[in-house]
Amino acid sequence: METIGPVGRRNATGPLRRLVWLQEVPRPTPRRRFWAYALPLGLLALIGLGFAAAEYLEDNRELPGVVIGIMAVGSVLPVVVTVRLPIWAWRLAYPMMFLGVINADPKESWPWNVVQILGFLLVLGRLAVTQSSALTAWATALSLVPVFLFAKDANAWGAAVLLVAIAALGDILYRRRRTTQLLAEKEELTELERAKRAVLEERTRIAREMHDVVAHHMSMIAVRAETAPYRLPDLPDDAKQELVGIAVAAREALTDMRRLLGVLRAEQAEPSKEPQPTLADIAKLVTTARAAGVEVALRTSAPTPSSPADISEMSVGIGGAVGLAAYRIVQEALANAARHAPGEPATVEIRGLPDRLELTVRNSLRRPGDRRSSADLPLAALPPAGGGHGILGMRERATLLDGTLTAEPVGSEFVVHAALPLSPLAQEHA
Repeated sequence: METIGPVGRRNATGPLRRLVWLQEVPRPTPRRRFWAYALPLGLLALIGLGFAAAEYLEDNRELPGVVIGIMAVGSVLPVVVTVRLPIWAWRLAYPMMFLGVINADPKESWPWNVVQILGFLLVLGRLAVTQSSALTAWATALSLVPVFLFAKDANAWGAAVLLVAIAALGDILYRRRRTTQLLAEKEELTELERAKRAVLEERTRIAREMHDVVAHHMSMIAVRAETAPYRLPDLPDDAKQELVGIAVAAREALTDMRRLLGVLRAEQAEPSKEPQPTLADIAKLVTTARAAGVEVALRTSAPTPSSPADISEMSVGIGGAVGLAAYRIVQEALANAARHAPGEPATVEIRGLPDRLELTVRNSLRRPGDRRSSADLPLAALPPAGGGHGILGMRERATLLDGTLTAEPVGSEFVVHAALPLSPLAQEHA
């Protein structure tokens, strides 16, 4: 035999306790524009209704003036409170359903004045729209008690149907609004998860590309250490043993990196067999973009317009990681320019400084009224951006090298600027 334990009873009576005595969290304040118009008109209307309720009570019941004033205020005050505290408004309106029948004339159709009836219906509807279904059910059930106690039988059943209908309609609106709110929250969480996944995917892709660069250097270390005794026959035995140890360590590190690459690769992804691009390949990238219909100007720190040979000379001594990052940043920036500002000219500036490499990609912002779209350009002819994630991917690449990247509108242009520090060997070469 099943029994209802303390937890079940607490869950069943929780809405009732919240309705009757637990502290209520105020509702958000309506927008200032709403208050500017609604507050004065609402107060005037409620004051007028309060006087109407007092006049009705004075004409139909023999009560002291103080009692009439209290009952008139009690008829309209819950309506004011319900804007931010709907539960407290019901707590005020509910006792007035018992006090409002004092000295009621049996000839009256209802034992409450009309203002009080309308106010209570408004309070119950507001509570149903803003609170849970269980709390609304408790409030509706309790509200039926004075109706059947004091109203005439025929009127009582009609009032009961009206109360239930208002509560049901309010609950439907509450459920729809709550569903919309939950969907919005879920969509926001999905966007956050998608952003996190994009970061992880971009970092994984960068790690795969960096593997080729680092693996090349590790292989060179191993080969040079192994061949040193043959190229330099006069080396002492201790130095030869040291070089053998360096070669073994380099081979082991290279094996570990290949294992790491296997973890980073997707199950269905095929390893790329093409060499990773370098700084010198930016000239080919610009040439391909021009052939695709994008107007691109390429400049270096030299005072004259750059040519592929200039970039080739600049790329000598720059590490493969920096060259790869520079190529990918320019590639992604040009793809974004063609996608978001089709037909607008772009400029790629490369400055080789002693301690860093600076890249600047500028493109004119799309002019108002320009109806051209990226479909007007043969973007398929552009080199693919490698599945990157736009500004996020560019910033990840710069951060990986302890560099910086900014991407923001400047005047009538959108400017992507990256500063990539050079390695000590590259600085010496410069």
